[in-house]
Amino acid sequence: MTAPAVRVALIHALAHSVDPVNREMAAAWPACQRMNLLDDSLSADLARGGGVLDAAMTGRFLALADYAVGTGAHAILFTCSAFGLCIDAVARRHAGLPVLKPNEAMVEEAAEAGGRVGLVASFAPTLASMPTEFPAGLQVRSRLAAGALEALERGDAAGHDERVAAAAEWLVREQGCAIVALAQFSMARARDVVSSRTGVPVLTTVASAVRLLRRRLGA
Repeated sequence: MTAPAVRVALIHALAHSVDPVNREMAAAWPACQRMNLLDDSLSADLARGGGVLDAAMTGRFLALADYAVGTGAHAILFTCSAFGLCIDAVARRHAGLPVLKPNEAMVEEAAEAGGRVGLVASFAPTLASMPTEFPAGLQVRSRLAAGALEALERGDAAGHDERVAAAAEWLVREQGCAIVALAQFSMARARDVVSSRTGVPVLTTVASAVRLLRRRLGA
């Protein structure tokens, strides 16, 4: 008898996060069944609210997770990195399932690699929450790729990649970073450009998250 397929729910707060993670999972884990839930008002409302993760926002995340679990999902991967406290609430409610923050796996891999980490984000609220998720003692320097997300939203993919690469270059050149971590799933598309421009290892939340999910689900 064929074993039932593993089903993973991908919950997105940015439309640009959908394609990168689905591409990665199709290439690295084609046997996995994927379901995608997108609410792009989450990121817009967070920005309008000054980056505050209040009870109402947490409730929205719990509702999305409850729906995903109700469809039979074996794990949940959130793909926007500015909602850590909301995701913690989901993990508590669904303690029997792997519930991953988008940056959780990348943080682990960066800590294992050692050296000063250059964190690049294209969504400003991420830089208010994500640096504290790295282990104490690990040196992290951060930089906003200003205008990158806006470039992607107007269809200027090359402009997005250029802004991300420029921010990464600054971290390597001016801050002495030995590794670059790209915070947003939507930034994974810039990995090769960043690698060629900086000459240092580049981690993406997308690839790291898929590797960790496969391990946790025994795939």
